[in-house]
Amino acid sequence: MAIAKTASILILFFALACNADMTRKPEPIAGPDMFKNKNVAKDVLLPGEQIINVVDFGAIGDGKFDCTQVCHETTGPARLLVPPGRFLVSSMFFSGPCTAASPVTIQVQGTVAATVDVSEYENGDWLMFQKLDGLKIIGGGIFDGQGKDSWQYSQNCESSADGSCARNPSSLFFSDANNVVVQGIRSVNPKGFHIFVTKCTNVRLRKLKLLAPATSPNTDGIHISHSDTVIISRNTIATGDDCISMIQGVKNIFINKLRCGPGHGISIGSLGKYPNEVEVKGVRIQNCSLTDTTNGLRIKAWPDKYPGAASDISFSNIIMQNVKNPIIIDQEYECHPDCKKKPSLVKLQNIHFANVRGTTSTPLAVDLRCSQLYPCQGITVRDIDLKVGLAPTISQCVNTKPLFGGLLMPPACL
Repeated sequence: MAIAKTASILILFFALACNADMTRKPEPIAGPDMFKNKNVAKDVLLPGEQIINVVDFGAIGDGKFDCTQVCHETTGPARLLVPPGRFLVSSMFFSGPCTAASPVTIQVQGTVAATVDVSEYENGDWLMFQKLDGLKIIGGGIFDGQGKDSWQYSQNCESSADGSCARNPSSLFFSDANNVVVQGIRSVNPKGFHIFVTKCTNVRLRKLKLLAPATSPNTDGIHISHSDTVIISRNTIATGDDCISMIQGVKNIFINKLRCGPGHGISIGSLGKYPNEVEVKGVRIQNCSLTDTTNGLRIKAWPDKYPGAASDISFSNIIMQNVKNPIIIDQEYECHPDCKKKPSLVKLQNIHFANVRGTTSTPLAVDLRCSQLYPCQGITVRDIDLKVGLAPTISQCVNTKPLFGGLLMPPACL
């Protein structure tokens, strides 16, 4: 492979860093949605937009050329172009505020590959975008996490009850950012999550392909926490963990036309794991398909832990093929069978399942296990048609009295 197309550390990526500070903790930002009522699917060069081609500015593979000042000295619209080729990059921050006009665009046409050695990622993630207002990542290119060798070190932080767990690096990490569009790129073989979004507003994730083997541990496709207004549309996710996972503090999440599988399905939670958790509120999931997943539509909460809440959640127009646990509310998470722990302190209300159809690999197609202390309120189940071979499917309701309606297979819980 030509040295011009590889780099041990591509320091040029700091050209977008604006303030390339590896230690400073940025303050949260928020503001109006700059992409509202705009066709974000259409990429148009802005008047006066400066194109910064990584090759033209010294991406020669020697790991020595620092192009940070290029972005510092740019005051108009700026676009970082990664042309066809393969560029090897270690852990990096892209930290604002930028002097360049918003939005800053990263156009990836080639492959950006992570270094293999997981010990190089002391900051926790691979490519980290923080305190930015206006960012587009486009171009049809590939982010290759080269995670295979690191999967043997992966820990299941989700089921770690005491929180003493170090997760593998996420490929793309967004924190304290506003007005972010990630569109048309591929992420393959991440060390940890493909995409991690936290403390962000106005995020759009569109037409992505997030791919990893079904056996790759803890490789969630999109993981979201403490974020408001995240729109996830027309994505294909085939990975080793949840296609999409949402935990505390998310609100106004819209997921549309997701193709998920293999993987662990779509999950909210786990909830109630930590003190002072922020409520999950306003999640709408529609027009999705799940194939060969170990779970379908899942909400999970810990027993005998801390208070929490989730409300105003809807799942509609979902097609399933060979899905285990198609519809599940589990407030006895990691406590099966015959849980003897104290009931969950998480309150769940106004949760709706409608027009879910297809096939399951297990007879128990609707499994609603709520807290004895705080039974689920306002649960509706309507127009469900789930089959398992020639055998009938069944439903189970514990500590909840859902409102059933329409065509029902399995039949309503008694």
